[in-house]
Amino acid sequence: MRQNLAGLLVVAALACGWAQPGQARCADHVPQPKPQNASRDIVGQDLETILERGFITFAAYEEFPPWSYEEAGSIKGADIDLARLIAAELGVEARFTLVAAGENLDADLRNWIWKGPIVGGSVANVMLHVPYDSEFACRVEQVVFTGQYHVEEVAIAYRREVYPEDPPVPAYFRFDSVAVENDSIADFYLSAFPGGQLSGNIRRYPTAADAMAGLDRAETKAAMGPLAQLEAGLTAQTAVHTPPLPGFSAGTWTAGVAVHFSYRPLAYAVEDAIAAALQDGRIAAIFAAHGLSHRPPELR
Repeated sequence: MRQNLAGLLVVAALACGWAQPGQARCADHVPQPKPQNASRDIVGQDLETILERGFITFAAYEEFPPWSYEEAGSIKGADIDLARLIAAELGVEARFTLVAAGENLDADLRNWIWKGPIVGGSVANVMLHVPYDSEFACRVEQVVFTGQYHVEEVAIAYRREVYPEDPPVPAYFRFDSVAVENDSIADFYLSAFPGGQLSGNIRRYPTAADAMAGLDRAETKAAMGPLAQLEAGLTAQTAVHTPPLPGFSAGTWTAGVAVHFSYRPLAYAVEDAIAAALQDGRIAAIFAAHGLSHRPPELR
């Protein structure tokens, strides 16, 4: 069964926990061993080699509209366009591997960035749409987390005729039906609402796209999930908003990219390409072309 990517990324990014009050970032972290025997697929995949051979490889999540997906034999999505932008900045061709989400983010990074899968496939130069969390980042030392390009947030889509003047908030779902992707971050949040008040009105679908299709068919009155995935499924009958979500500390997260820790020059080059495109509006234009709202991350 296809794993929910949005929930996977957020939960995985927070899995290592937050620093306790008064405790320095990663103060309790025990350094991990660096991989010593890199596979033949990893050796030589540095920036110089990429420039000489004329292409750069990207790992992108499969069946993840509007970010990355295959349609009519073509790989599409906002992340795919971002990758092509990065490749163009480097003066090389972008090549893609669409990958299934694994058990957790650690597994995905191990399989597609720093070690390689046990069976089939090989590591990529860059992995797209990787959530950034400072606590998680310092614990996965085999990877450089860089190129943050968008702040994602959980939102609520709804049928216009049901809520013509007052868009719904989670408390409404004590009485009104709401669609979510099964085992997603929205599913976890609503299911954990105090006293299980909302559980009887949650309708679970295989994907966020299916949830939005159900909303369009009036199977539910609302849908909840990551804003971009809801925006991708909007129709004339539906709208979306981002209300306050009480008790939801993981309601926003930053998306970036990941690169093998051994290839810092590549990480810097990718980061520079993304920073330039954020500054001159090219990333905002990519989002607009896909009908998505873009929220740039704060400069650090």
